[in-house]
Amino acid sequence: MIEKALTAADVEFVTTLHGDEDVRFLVLLQPRGDQADRLLRAIDDVALGELDEAAREGETPEGDDAKGFGRRALEVSLLALRGAGSEADGRLVENHPLDALKSLVDEVGADEVIVLTDPHYVEEFFHRDWASRARHKVGVPVLKLFSHSE
Repeated sequence: MIEKALTAADVEFVTTLHGDEDVRFLVLLQPRGDQADRLLRAIDDVALGELDEAAREGETPEGDDAKGFGRRALEVSLLALRGAGSEADGRLVENHPLDALKSLVDEVGADEVIVLTDPHYVEEFFHRDWASRARHKVGVPVLKLFSHSE
């Protein structure tokens, strides 16, 4: 599960986690939510010392306006994973990402879930981040990784 396009460093990181084993990636990406999430993202930006990012949170598309960006981020991520020699498919998730994740895990018999996100300090502190919540829902190990920036 990702929230933005994978960087080259992200792709290298996830494709080398299991050594020489053949790994198939099924990527779920949820475009940015509604404005209610904007405050939490701004707080995270301030906590990371990225004041410019916090000030620009209002410029980033939200909700329906973010779907096009989400589709493109998913396409870029899948192409990068395939370019690294991995099998990769994916889909956008518009509502209830953890329900979609649980359904996908059950559908394909996944061995593991990787949640690759930016740090979300407020949500992590209260264990409301995707990885913490997924651990109680999906029934397989959940690996939480922080994405790299380029």
